Amino acid sequence: MTHELAAKPDSSPGRVHRPSITALLVTMAAAGLGGGGAAALAGLPDVADAVWIATVVVVLLPAAWWVAVALRDRKFGADSIAVLALIGTLAVGEYLAGAVVALMFSGGRALEERAERRAERDLSALMSLAPSFAHRRTGTGIETIAVDEVEPGDSLLVRPGEVVPVDGIIDDGTALIDESMITGEPLPVELGPGSPVRSGTISTGTAVHMRCTAPASEGTYAGLVRLARSAAAENAPFVRMADRYAAFLLPFTLLLAGLAWALSGDSVRAVAVLVVATPCPLILAVPIAFVSGMSRCARRGVVVKGGAALDQLGRARVLLFDKTGTVTAGRPTVAEVLAPGEFAEAEVLRLAASLDQASPHVLAAAIVEAGRAGGFSLDLPSGVVEEPGTGARGRVGEHDVTVGKASLVTADPPAWAVATRRRAAVGGMSTVFVGVDGELAGVILLRDRVRRDAARTMRLLRRAGVDRTVMITGDRAGVAAQVAAQIGADAFYAEQSPAGKVEVVRRETAEATTLMVGDGINDAPALAAADVGVALGARGASASSEAADVVITVDRLERLAESVAIARRTRLIARQSALLGMGLSVVAMTGAAAGLLVPLVGALVQEVIDVVAILNALRALGPDRRRGPRLDGDAAELVRRLDEEHRRLEPGIAALPQLADQLHRMDGDELGVRLRQLSAFLTEELLPHERADEKLLYPEVARALGGSDPTATMSRQHTEITELAGRISELSDEISRRLHAGPAREDDAMRPGVPVASGSDLGAELRDLRRAIYELHAILRLHNASEEENFHVLADG
Repeated sequence: MTHELAAKPDSSPGRVHRPSITALLVTMAAAGLGGGGAAALAGLPDVADAVWIATVVVVLLPAAWWVAVALRDRKFGADSIAVLALIGTLAVGEYLAGAVVALMFSGGRALEERAERRAERDLSALMSLAPSFAHRRTGTGIETIAVDEVEPGDSLLVRPGEVVPVDGIIDDGTALIDESMITGEPLPVELGPGSPVRSGTISTGTAVHMRCTAPASEGTYAGLVRLARSAAAENAPFVRMADRYAAFLLPFTLLLAGLAWALSGDSVRAVAVLVVATPCPLILAVPIAFVSGMSRCARRGVVVKGGAALDQLGRARVLLFDKTGTVTAGRPTVAEVLAPGEFAEAEVLRLAASLDQASPHVLAAAIVEAGRAGGFSLDLPSGVVEEPGTGARGRVGEHDVTVGKASLVTADPPAWAVATRRRAAVGGMSTVFVGVDGELAGVILLRDRVRRDAARTMRLLRRAGVDRTVMITGDRAGVAAQVAAQIGADAFYAEQSPAGKVEVVRRETAEATTLMVGDGINDAPALAAADVGVALGARGASASSEAADVVITVDRLERLAESVAIARRTRLIARQSALLGMGLSVVAMTGAAAGLLVPLVGALVQEVIDVVAILNALRALGPDRRRGPRLDGDAAELVRRLDEEHRRLEPGIAALPQLADQLHRMDGDELGVRLRQLSAFLTEELLPHERADEKLLYPEVARALGGSDPTATMSRQHTEITELAGRISELSDEISRRLHAGPAREDDAMRPGVPVASGSDLGAELRDLRRAIYELHAILRLHNASEEENFHVLADG
C-alpha cells in the first residue's frame, strides 16, 4: 500500500482558479437570469432570449473545459450530463430553462466550495495558529526574531497569550499552559522548572522563561502542520465508486432521453430528461461527506490523511496494536519498594529520589516523581557523579547514596535481591538498586502501567465493528500475556522484531481489512504494511506518524474507537447521499420522459434533489444522534474537571498500600508526620472530591441515564469511602494522641530510629489502621475505575 506523505497539488487547469471563477459564474448566471426575466416582463422577448443564451454560453464554456480536462486525464467527469443538458436547451430553444440550469450548476459548485471550507476549517486551524516569531533573551535584553532563527539552547521569553514558538523546557517559575490545540484537553496545565513545553501551546498565565531544545522545523507543532497539509481530501475508493455510478447514469440517461424523443416525437422531452439527470448528488455529496468525516475526526484530535484512509478505517475488521506506549503509558512508574534492611522503604525511596534529582535518566525521573507524590521532603544532593548506563553516586544529607544497577551497588547481591530481580523479570518490571553508606539498602521496582482507557477502547472498538484484536510486541511472552488478558485482546504475538511485526500484519491483512496502531519508530514498517496505519503522535511527530494514514494527536487511546465509529458513519452517509440523489433523479427523469416535467420545472426539481443530497452528506459533520445518553454544556465541563481531579488524586491513592506496609517499621517522629499527611489527604483532598461528585455530578448523570436511581451503586461506594476515611482518621488521631502523651518511662519504643510497634502497646491500633488503609485503597481503585467507565465517558463528546 502506498502512503502519500504530502498532499498532491491539484494540477487540473480547470480547477486552478475555480474559487474565483465559480463566484464570478454564479454572479453572472444570476444577473443573466434576472436580466432576461426583466426584459421578458418589459415585452422584449428577443432581448430576453439573447440574455439567457449568453448566460448559458458563459457557464457552458468553463463546464465543457472541466469535462475535457477530466477526459484528458482519463477520468470520467460527472459534469458531462450537465454539459449535455446546457447544449440541449440551446438546441431546442429552451433558453429560460438553460439559464436556470446554468445558475443551479454554478450555484452547486459554489455550495460545494462552501461546504468544503466549513468541513476543512478544523484542519486549517492547525496551520493558522502556527508561531512565526520568538522573543530571544540576550545579554543586553530581548530581541524579536523569526521562529526559524531559534536554535537549541536559546533562552526565550513567551509573553502572556502568545503561542510557544518551539519545543523546550521551562527555565524557572511556574507556567500555565493551554495545550488544547495539541492535546485537545480543555483545561490548562501547570508546568514547573525543568518540565517540557511544546510548540503550538499557549501561555495563559504570566510570562514564561524557557530554553529551546529543538529547532522549529523539528518541533511538535511543525509535525502537526505537516500532517494537516497532507490531510487534503482525495478520491477515496468509495468516491471512485460514485464516478462509476455516474458512468452508469450517463448511458441510462441518453437511452431514456432517446426513447422519450423517439416515442413522443418531442425533442423537448429529451432535453427535460437531460436537465433532470444532472448528477450533482454524485459530484458533490459523496466528497462532501468524506471531507466532513475528516473534519469531525480533526475536531477530536485525529488527523486523517485523505478520504481513502477514512474509507479504509471505516472498513477495518482486525485491530493490530503495539504494547509499549500504545496500550501502556510508555513511561515507567514506581510499583514497589523493597527494603528488608535497617532502612524503611520510605527512607530508601526518599534517599533515591533525592539523589536522582540530579540524574537525566528516564527511570530517575520516575523515582523523583514517586518521592514527591509520597509527600517526602527531598534533600538537595551534592557531589553527584553520573556513570552512564550504570547509575549515579552522591551525598544526600549524612549518607553516601548509590542508585542504579546491582553491579554498581554491591558485588554480591543477597538472596532476597536475586529473588526480587527474578520476580521483576517475570512481571516485566525494571529494578533499581539503592545503596546507602556502602551497603545494599533496598530495591525499587518500576513498571509501565496499562493505560486507564485501554480496556474500554477495546470494548468500544468491538461495538464499532472490529471483530478481532491482536497485540504485537517485542516484549517477553509472560509480560505480553498479562497485558493482553488485562485489556481483553483476542491474541498476542510476543518477542517480535520490526520485521516480525510486518510479517504478522501481512498475514492478518490477507484475511481481512486491518488497522495497525503504534507509536514508536520501530512500528513504522508495520503501520505501512497494514491497510490503515494509526500513529499515537501526542508526544510529537515521529517516523511512525509520517508512515501512518491516521495520527491521533491527543494522548487518549479511546479516540481510536471514536475515529472508527466516525469513519463507519461517514461511509454510510456517503452511500445514502449517492443512492438518495440517484434514486430521486431516476424518478424525476421518468416523469420528464413521460412529459410530466418541462425543462424549466425539471431544472428546479433537480436542484431540490441536489440540496437534499448535500444536506444529508453534511450530517457527517455532526455527532451520531443515535448514540447513548450524553452530558453536554456545564455538566460535561463538570465531568472533565472532576476527571482531572481523579488524575491529581491518583498518586496519593497509589501511595496508600506502601504507607500501610511501612507503618510497623516507623519510629514515633516519622509515624506522626505520615499520619498527619494521611489525614490531610483524606480531609482536604479525597473527601471534598467525593462530596462534589455526589452533590454536583451524580444528579446530572441520573437525569441523562433515566430510570429510578441509576447511580445508587456508586453512591453506596461513596458511603463506604466516607466511613473508611472516618475510621482511618479516628485511628490516626488515637495513635497520634498516645504518641504525644509519651510512655511512662523512656523505652525503645520512643527512641529515634526504633519502630514504634517493636516496643509499645500500639500494635493492635497499627494493625487496624493498616487493614483500613488497604480496604480504602481497594475500594477507591474500584470506585474510580467504575466512574471513568460508566459516567465520565458520558461527557467525552
